[in-house]
Amino acid sequence: MPVSALQILRTLDQAQQNGPLATTKFYANFFLGSQGQGVWTHPYSLTWSKGTQNAQSWGMAISHIDADQRAFGPRNTAIPGSPVQYYINPIAIQSVILSAVELGKSTVLTTDSLQAFSVNANLLPQVGSSSKITFPLVQGMGFVTGVYTDLQPAIQSSVFFRSISTAAASGNGIFKYQITLEDGKSWLLFATPSNGQDPQLSLISNTLLRGVPNWSGFIQVAKNPAGFSGESIYDNAAGVYPTGLALTASTFSQTGTYKFQWTKAGLAKGDVPQLLMFALPHHVESFSGPTPFAKTSLHIRTTTKGVATAVIADSWTLVEGNLPTDMGFAPWNGSLPQGSRSARTLSPAAVSVINTVAASEIRQDMDNQTNLDSMYFSGKALSKFAALIYTVHDMCGEPDLARLGLGQLKIAFAKFTTNQQKFPLVYDTAWKGIVSSGTYITGNPGQDFGNAYYNDHHFHYGYFIHAAAIIAYLDPQWLQLNKAWVDILVRDAANPSTSDPYFPFSRAFDWYHGHSWAKGLFESADAKDEESSSEDAFFAYAVKMWGRVTGDRSMEARGNLMLAVLARTLRNYFLLQDGNANHPAEFVGNKLTGILFENKVDATTYFGNNLEYVHG
Repeated sequence: MPVSALQILRTLDQAQQNGPLATTKFYANFFLGSQGQGVWTHPYSLTWSKGTQNAQSWGMAISHIDADQRAFGPRNTAIPGSPVQYYINPIAIQSVILSAVELGKSTVLTTDSLQAFSVNANLLPQVGSSSKITFPLVQGMGFVTGVYTDLQPAIQSSVFFRSISTAAASGNGIFKYQITLEDGKSWLLFATPSNGQDPQLSLISNTLLRGVPNWSGFIQVAKNPAGFSGESIYDNAAGVYPTGLALTASTFSQTGTYKFQWTKAGLAKGDVPQLLMFALPHHVESFSGPTPFAKTSLHIRTTTKGVATAVIADSWTLVEGNLPTDMGFAPWNGSLPQGSRSARTLSPAAVSVINTVAASEIRQDMDNQTNLDSMYFSGKALSKFAALIYTVHDMCGEPDLARLGLGQLKIAFAKFTTNQQKFPLVYDTAWKGIVSSGTYITGNPGQDFGNAYYNDHHFHYGYFIHAAAIIAYLDPQWLQLNKAWVDILVRDAANPSTSDPYFPFSRAFDWYHGHSWAKGLFESADAKDEESSSEDAFFAYAVKMWGRVTGDRSMEARGNLMLAVLARTLRNYFLLQDGNANHPAEFVGNKLTGILFENKVDATTYFGNNLEYVHG
């Protein structure tokens, strides 16, 4: 049953958005709610100024936060070492603002070209104006770039300019300015005109640097924490900027390779430089081929992912050498050698205990436990029963008991494949995705944890995919009748195609960050977040196992690669060993992140901060 979007679609350029729309990506704050919250590209954040603070600008404010600017929460004395409960980075510091004299109260912010790793944000003096500043935003970009069309540049700061000086750039008609703010931080600005016209940026006040009227070209801004050496690196990379990213991947045996290939714009003649992009710590660990040699000595802190490294290259190659190809439905231990990591047998004592409990639990009312008003809790119950039935069948030698349970499980699952559950699924024709009808029926955006607003789809649907994989493994005939329904759930949350007209590419999993984001179409001051790292991994596992039982080798390989990448990123950012360098020492004692946002980390959960909840 197709439905139109809820009242959450706002400032998209409709002419540019005929295909599926990404719903959990880094730039959502620019088209949601007030449009006044920030967007994090890492290491920078950008916020529409909207006439606020000292500069009273209507341009795009750029911020970067150093470690000494963080704020810490109270110490948790219930944990050894009394780590702080959270740390947070200040938001909306308007260090450098890319604006124009023409921008004022009638300014509008629109977005177009919404892709998995990039978006264009546009500031127009008024609706329908042909003059604009376009900001091509790409995760990890080394410069913040504003492309000006027939406007008078106004470079502003609410931190105040201390000094501005012109300097010689690397050539190619680029005009360079060195900026020092009153907080002592150094920034660089590079202006590349489209027709060779000098922008003639002049200091008008301690909040305004103004250029010439009717200027077209692009202006790039970067923070320089590394003095002369950092400036030299930026000099050699100025004049080009990324516009998008193409992801490719392959696997061979236990090795997975994925590649980032950026598209770029800017200088098209002469000595065109390669892109400066920032790599997160997990990227650097898995660099391969020529990519390690493209690293530079320039490092800059990110908000919640440690220290980023500047890399000069138009593409990166990354390798994961320990794919869990031998992982199946049985218990698995990744610390053991390949070939011996799956425990396919249990001790007689364990078998006896499991069979005793299973004889009772398999006879429970599965329909009553699974036909709920929540895709999340329904899926968890189906997955629980499926795991029990597999264990009894394959590991405890009770095929008759398993057959009894499997029959009940198929009946319970059929409520969903025939869309007869309490809140049937619907297809959203605007954003293009499979969502619960709960919010449409109740009017509550938080119904089923915000499923209709695209929250948590990988959590919710992962349980259904896992349960389906076990049913199909035990009953291949069931697979043929139900494969299309399960495939739709995979496409919604983990679509591998950028040309699918019905679902966006990789709705949940962010291949730049190496894990999924859970927050959908809700405005958020600290941007996207991920709470349950275990359910993130479980979703990848479910996709892998569905690919295995259906014979889809490509899907199974994608699941294996996602699991391998997650093993690296969870170790770096979520599950914290002593000495973890990617989070403050004051926080690491929590042993895990709780909720990891793009701008803060809080050792809690959305349903409470009891230790058993957080460490659950």
